[in-house]
Amino acid sequence: MIKENLQKIKQSIPENVTLVAVSKTKPIADIQEAYNAGQRIFGENKIQEMVDKYEALPKDIKWHMIGHLQSNKVKYMAHFVDLIHGVDKLKTLKGINKQAKKHNRVINCLLQVKIAKEETKFGFSFEEIESILSSEEITALENIKIVGFMGMATFTDNQKQLQEEFSSLKKLFDTLKTQNSSLKILSMGMSGDYSLAISKGSTMIRVGSSIFGHRNYN
Repeated sequence: MIKENLQKIKQSIPENVTLVAVSKTKPIADIQEAYNAGQRIFGENKIQEMVDKYEALPKDIKWHMIGHLQSNKVKYMAHFVDLIHGVDKLKTLKGINKQAKKHNRVINCLLQVKIAKEETKFGFSFEEIESILSSEEITALENIKIVGFMGMATFTDNQKQLQEEFSSLKKLFDTLKTQNSSLKILSMGMSGDYSLAISKGSTMIRVGSSIFGHRNYN
């Protein structure tokens, strides 16, 4: 079933859109099945779980950290993580840079931008994003590379609201990438709204339940 789900999703999305298979809480056997079907990018939201899976699975997998990140845990994944999606504090960027330096790596990061109306969502404001990207503090962090933005829309069935939230981030992305050539990724859209997110300019989607089936817990 996992193979069929993957094929169906890949056939439905444009070639320029990257599919991150969200494998959090899923057993290694399920990830191996997706791997055997050709999937190479997987997303986890807990560092220890990602570390355990990294050690057990093929080493050409690209692991994405998609959960809310605590700076003190970066050290456990700094030697292998491919992309960190939800960076929402300058302090966290500094922590990632410090750990990346220890492993002589440059770690790719996405800045999380707050587009949802919900108070529970994390993220920088649009003004903070512009300020951070032009700051000397960021320039000094040589072991991280900000390669784009990530946004999580409000959990709602209101399509007009979702369109507005996705469109607002795309507009910010387009404006700032003219000044920052390293900005290439716009990560928006999950199982329930990725088609809409793609229509609004997303280049990376995070899909879990549509591939692996629904989870029993978060």
